[in-house]
Amino acid sequence: MSGTYKDLEVWKAAMNLAVQVYRLTASFPKEERYGLTSQIRRAAVSVRSNIAEGKGRSSDKELIQFLCHSRGSLFEIETQLAIGEELGYSTKEECDAVRRETARIGQMLNGLIRSVRPATAA
Repeated sequence: MSGTYKDLEVWKAAMNLAVQVYRLTASFPKEERYGLTSQIRRAAVSVRSNIAEGKGRSSDKELIQFLCHSRGSLFEIETQLAIGEELGYSTKEECDAVRRETARIGQMLNGLIRSVRPATAA
């Protein structure tokens, strides 16, 4: 796979996700600034950062490892969204929009992992 991380569509999509999460959490209570708000924002930034870091590594094995970290961060976001929604910090509709984006990025990550992983390493 040639090019840099900036050429990856999943990296570009992860930027949109981070912006979406930052906008959503802007309305969270101030007392959550160092709690849930910080945690979900870090997870959103981590998705994109791990894609970039993995692409900068020297082997496909390492790239896959970092792409899997990105996928794990998507699950963190979904979990934290559920907590925020349950606490009434955001609406179901707002959370569903972010969930759709995490699902889309998850599919993109899965496809990229499959394309990099050797056929025998299923």
